Amino acid sequence: MDDDEHRAGARLARPPRPGFRRTGGQYEYRMLTIPRSTSGSDARQMLTDEAEYGRWELTRTRLYAGGERTVWLRRRIIRVRSTLDN
Repeated sequence: MDDDEHRAGARLARPPRPGFRRTGGQYEYRMLTIPRSTSGSDARQMLTDEAEYGRWELTRTRLYAGGERTVWLRRRIIRVRSTLDN
């Protein structure tokens, strides 16, 4: 094996981070801004409702110094093909 073949074989893909999977799917994203006046339990209930009824999942949360929160939600885009075409 020459040196070029050895270097090409050494370029292995980096394993995904723990808890992160590459599924190849497409997602739609939604960003919510939660004001500081919203209590923690109200914010939790709002996000629970979005997850349960809207099929959204929590992607990222950012808490700012003033108490305002920005939340990113995502859900998978499901493409449906017609079964009526033959």
